[in-house]
Amino acid sequence: MARDATQTRARLLRAGERRFARDGVAGAKLSDIVRDAGQRNDSAVGYHFGSRQGLLAAIVAKHMAVMEADRQVPAPGADLTAVVRSIVVPTAALLGTEDGRDFLRITEQLAAWSGVGTGQPNRVLAGTVLGRQLACLDVLLEPRVGATLARERGALLVTFLTAALAERARSREAGTRQRLNHQRFVDHVVNVLSGGLSA
Repeated sequence: MARDATQTRARLLRAGERRFARDGVAGAKLSDIVRDAGQRNDSAVGYHFGSRQGLLAAIVAKHMAVMEADRQVPAPGADLTAVVRSIVVPTAALLGTEDGRDFLRITEQLAAWSGVGTGQPNRVLAGTVLGRQLACLDVLLEPRVGATLARERGALLVTFLTAALAERARSREAGTRQRLNHQRFVDHVVNVLSGGLSA
């Protein structure tokens, strides 16, 4: 891909992150994304990504790659809290960058998209460390509560985590003073999620 095309794609990607975070995945106008990226051709998103869904998929892939680089499969015998921490820490690390915070606001809108509650995870999780972490969670929960409730609890983890991180991202953007520093916030989220899952 030519250098100009690569730069245009990157600008569209970043504009998409901002608009999807603030206007909603369904509500954001492609014309606004194109304009924000400094492009004049309304078909720029279609040319570079195929469609709105293609742009969204590229955004997801970008941030999944960042998180995957920091994820580790839980060690054999890891307890519930350790597995939850392995899921939370790399996800919460996205709070450290503006585009990461935008992505966290997008993931809140996509929580059901994970497919965790149906037992048929979204194909974006196939072959990922995150997929394996969620599978470890399922293995720990199923003997306690059965297969159906294990899936439901996994889905609730995704819903709660994405909502908590999106709210913190919005709060940071608004300049609101944070009651907990990052490490205390992460520890708190891990403890709340672990407690809820083990109830």
